[in-house]
Amino acid sequence: MGLLVFLVQRVLATIPLLIGISIVSFALILAVPGDFVDIWMDRTMAMTGQNRSDLQAQADAMRASMGLDKPVWVQYWIWASGIVTSWDFGTSFFYNQPVTEVIGNRLPRSIGIAITALIVGQITGALLGIYAAMNQYRLGDNLATIVAFLGIVIPKFVIALVILYFLAFVWHSPYIGALNSAEYVIQDHWSFAKLWDMFKHVWPVLLISIWAGQAYTLRMMRGNLLDVMNTQYVETARAKGLSRRRVVMLHAIPNALHPVIMNMGTRFDYMIKGELEIAIVLAIPTIGPLILGSIANRDMQVIAAIFLIIAVIIVIGNLVADLLLALLDPRVRQATLESA
Repeated sequence: MGLLVFLVQRVLATIPLLIGISIVSFALILAVPGDFVDIWMDRTMAMTGQNRSDLQAQADAMRASMGLDKPVWVQYWIWASGIVTSWDFGTSFFYNQPVTEVIGNRLPRSIGIAITALIVGQITGALLGIYAAMNQYRLGDNLATIVAFLGIVIPKFVIALVILYFLAFVWHSPYIGALNSAEYVIQDHWSFAKLWDMFKHVWPVLLISIWAGQAYTLRMMRGNLLDVMNTQYVETARAKGLSRRRVVMLHAIPNALHPVIMNMGTRFDYMIKGELEIAIVLAIPTIGPLILGSIANRDMQVIAAIFLIIAVIIVIGNLVADLLLALLDPRVRQATLESA
């Protein structure tokens, strides 16, 4: 019951945050000077030689049909209510399609890659951190420190450019700029062969994201575990005659994991941004190139929808991290209940 109350309290606390995120997301639509109609006018003038006054009447009609002539608060209400009631994020003016169709295939790919990189990066980082702490100042610890240091300081797009060079000019790889080979593109069902083919296309994204993600977790887990090993209750457990392995597994590691689990929600944000950055460099058809193209075309409906969805997923990620922490440590949920 205590865990259920804790979860309900955390969910209710996110509602004002989600409302604020929706307002900020809608503000993105208005942030860029001009709109899609201005781009249409510029392109039409360049192609036909007409001036702005010749196109003004048609432009006004387009704005009226798109609802761009309404007050800002009315536009926000229409946009937000459409999302809540029918999962309608509006229409992409550039693609002339519903936004959900434009991002429908790309967004799950980005989220899937980011979640995979987060889970694998957190697990490998924590395991390497434990190994480094248990072998402090030895060769394994030094190698883990070097790996973590390189993963933190080298920009992800630089690593992506290096891998792209080798793929294109050294290995002459056919797996560039796509998610699947031609024979699997029209295959509407998933199979192990299609999944493996997809991995051969996206492994650079996973490798870079996991490396960058586990580096910080490794350093955090190593430092936390070394601190916990020097605490009084660990010394007491040793004095009672418990083996070093039992002390580490039952007492030290669970307590050292607290900051790592707390950090999972914020690391998902890092993974999403990393995936976008790497996908743009490698031209993989996920959300990254779509955002870049939408910014160039001022298709702000698409950008606002992507920002809102990713922000909501990050909030959910933080909620899951809080729940995992509450499961690991009853003191967390007890403190939340007492402060309510």
